[in-house]
Amino acid sequence: MGKIRGFIVLIQFSITVAITIALMYTFRNHTHKVIKVWMKFQMKFLGIKLEEHGTLDESCDMVIMNHQSLLDIIVMEYIHSRDLAWVAKKEITDMPFFGHIIKAPRMISVDRENKVGIVKLIKDVKDRLDKKRPIAIFPEGTRGDGKTLLPFKPGAKMVADRFKLRVQPAIIFNTKYILDSQKVECNPGIVKVIYLDPIQASKDTNWFEELEAKMKKIVEEEYKNQNA
Repeated sequence: MGKIRGFIVLIQFSITVAITIALMYTFRNHTHKVIKVWMKFQMKFLGIKLEEHGTLDESCDMVIMNHQSLLDIIVMEYIHSRDLAWVAKKEITDMPFFGHIIKAPRMISVDRENKVGIVKLIKDVKDRLDKKRPIAIFPEGTRGDGKTLLPFKPGAKMVADRFKLRVQPAIIFNTKYILDSQKVECNPGIVKVIYLDPIQASKDTNWFEELEAKMKKIVEEEYKNQNA
């Protein structure tokens, strides 16, 4: 059944993403509203239930999350009321068709293999912050297996320290089981979200390393409890 649901979701995604992209280009000043409608539809279509722990501080300038699935973005966009600016790999932005889901709402594309790409990242982040858009980033840099946390890339720390951002850490569980786009599988389930206390980024502290260790411990403990 998971495979059948997965293919149904894939077809649905292809159709609704095309519609969403067209609407965002048509209504350039209302891309966030278009995205919110699409995210709400996805949450209902997938039958996702949320279990939230802690408090989301929407005044923070950056959201840092673990990454397992495309569903991570859908869930956070559904929860967060502000116009998040997601940082995505250039490879995603360069994809035919689906890359426009990054381009149309003016998300941030980063080429991590190019020094010029880092300069562009800093410039784009400043632009989005000036527009009152919080930065949303996966410090792991790619999707994990949900069992543990991958080592953090330095990009999130560099950006947060440079602009002295207030960071909201969040940990999401069960999204890979519910929607695994790599295996094209979809299953009903509950997404659990834990919000940690906001952190003030500073070059003078080890906040990033300490956050990585804390998030890694929570992820591994949660996985053990789920499989006990």
